[in-house]
Amino acid sequence: MDSDLREWLLDSDPALRWQVERDLLGAPPSVWEATRARVPLEGLGAALLARQGDDGQWAGGAYFPAGYFDSPEQAEPGQPWIATTWSLKDLRDWGVDAAVLGDTAARLDANSRWEYDDLPYWGGEVDVCINSYTLATGAWLGADVSRLVAWFRDHRLADGGWNCEAEEGDSVRSSFHSTLNALRGILAYEKLTGDTALREARRGGEEYLLTRRLMYRASTGEVVDHFVTHFMYPNRHVYSALAALDHFREASQLDGTAPDPRLADAVDLVRSKRRPDGAWLQEHKLAGRTWFDADAPVGEPSKWLTLIGTRVIDWWDGQ
Repeated sequence: MDSDLREWLLDSDPALRWQVERDLLGAPPSVWEATRARVPLEGLGAALLARQGDDGQWAGGAYFPAGYFDSPEQAEPGQPWIATTWSLKDLRDWGVDAAVLGDTAARLDANSRWEYDDLPYWGGEVDVCINSYTLATGAWLGADVSRLVAWFRDHRLADGGWNCEAEEGDSVRSSFHSTLNALRGILAYEKLTGDTALREARRGGEEYLLTRRLMYRASTGEVVDHFVTHFMYPNRHVYSALAALDHFREASQLDGTAPDPRLADAVDLVRSKRRPDGAWLQEHKLAGRTWFDADAPVGEPSKWLTLIGTRVIDWWDGQ
């Protein structure tokens, strides 16, 4: 790695820096674990932890802030990204130790209900993406997510993946977005708990994406949509070839398998977007209220995307 790029990436929030040290620089655990331990104490992690309420929630709600549906904000573009599910997903992705969250799992069990049908938090609801975040976060915090384990087996579609619209009877075909979110949640659950009960379902969902080479419609062979080729951080629930490749990188490391050749087109796309200086640009930003910005503005070099893109290319090239 070029020394300028290396120093640019290391001059980062601890939430990003520890992953640069581990995934790109091959630093020993004593180095990156020390950096990771700083995440709850400073920068992004500390700022987000400070916004947790006494009831265990963020912004007083499970998926939306309290009172959102009765406020003028619901008419604004996008949705807010500040409630409990999104805040916990960020903290988990940034590497915060579950012990830092203390009795959060119990407080959510007692106080948090889904906006959909007032369902209890750790049982999930009907949306695949929401349930995937809850499965992974519950495994991280030590909550009982056994109902969600069963839910993912029961709600997988015949073509191998998942689709949130299937719950409303609007589709019998899987979605790229829903399937990738399901896979990432299942993989996190498996890594955190060691339970392989969903491994067969995960591999079936991965095959759904692989048969489409992460990018193409099965029916026409055309690129599914522009979202596949537009990279952003944080991507929240949105599919991209880069986000999918990062999942397959992580899954191959857990499974001890080589990269699948069907990933080649997606890798070529990611490589084509790498600038001469080794960075990737922030290409899009989702509308909606956030606690704070976690990455670069649109059109500027993104340290998060550069971390993800570099580790994907390194993994592929190292096979």
